[in-house]
Amino acid sequence: MSLPLAGRHVAVLMGGLSSEREVSLVSGAACATALENLGAKVSRVDAGRDLARVLTDLKPDVCFNALHGEWGEDGCVQGVLETLGLPYTHCGVLASALAMDKAKSKAVLAAAGVTVPGGGLYNRFDAAQRHVMEPPYVVKPNAEGSSVGVFLVFDGANRPPQEIVAPSWTYGEEVMIEPYIDGLELAVAVRDGKALTVTEIVPTSGFYDYDAKYAEGGSQHVVPARMPQEDFDRALRMAELAHAALGCRGVTRSDLRYDPVKRLLVLLEVNTQPGMTPTSLVPEQAAHLGMSFDQLVFWIVEDAYARDIAGGSAR
Repeated sequence: MSLPLAGRHVAVLMGGLSSEREVSLVSGAACATALENLGAKVSRVDAGRDLARVLTDLKPDVCFNALHGEWGEDGCVQGVLETLGLPYTHCGVLASALAMDKAKSKAVLAAAGVTVPGGGLYNRFDAAQRHVMEPPYVVKPNAEGSSVGVFLVFDGANRPPQEIVAPSWTYGEEVMIEPYIDGLELAVAVRDGKALTVTEIVPTSGFYDYDAKYAEGGSQHVVPARMPQEDFDRALRMAELAHAALGCRGVTRSDLRYDPVKRLLVLLEVNTQPGMTPTSLVPEQAAHLGMSFDQLVFWIVEDAYARDIAGGSAR
């Protein structure tokens, strides 16, 4: 019996140039293995500045974009793939660029009726000198993912985080500062415009930072989330609305905060290329609904290929 992707050549783009390179290598390796299980011919591509030349030589049928962060997730690589005329997974140029810019995406989401946190962009040196809002609040880069460069300023903090003005800071001159929403960390995957379920994330450190996301034992995932059904359904609808408002396609993951006392639900951001290992949030939600990791990867590739056949990968 032939395998679903027998004869299909898939280039898996992984690694890349961003601060999320190591996470991307893990995602890419898992997806490449799944594609091989499905019978595809797989080329693992550590995406660098020579990406256009490498792909021109490889001539894949479709690209699985497993890159995370700047350059790979912000519309740049998507533009390269559009120029080469190669079908690719996940969001197009505009949605990728928009979702990666937290300030611009928040404006679009708010206009669409999605509840987002307040706050705004501040010069990092100003934000390091004084509290620009009453603690507790969150400081983060405007265009990074995976909780890279994120700091929580607690009640009673004497001064803002000085890491944002350290010589090692490479995440831009402006930082996004938002009020901290006490309560639960939630995630909702959206596939083909339809929300899957809600995951409650319980970090063992008390804050869902980079280590809580990726270190072994850094957090626990509760699927489905423990919350009133009305608010659970509201989280699903909010993620679907955000996916549509930003012009996303394929699979995305929305991150939310939920205060169960105030019944306040806010959407923090939309991830257009979420982590893709068998234990990542999106595959975990798919598995909860009966879809295996290999089946999810197959759907993502077929979705990209079908869009190309239908006559337009550029969005």
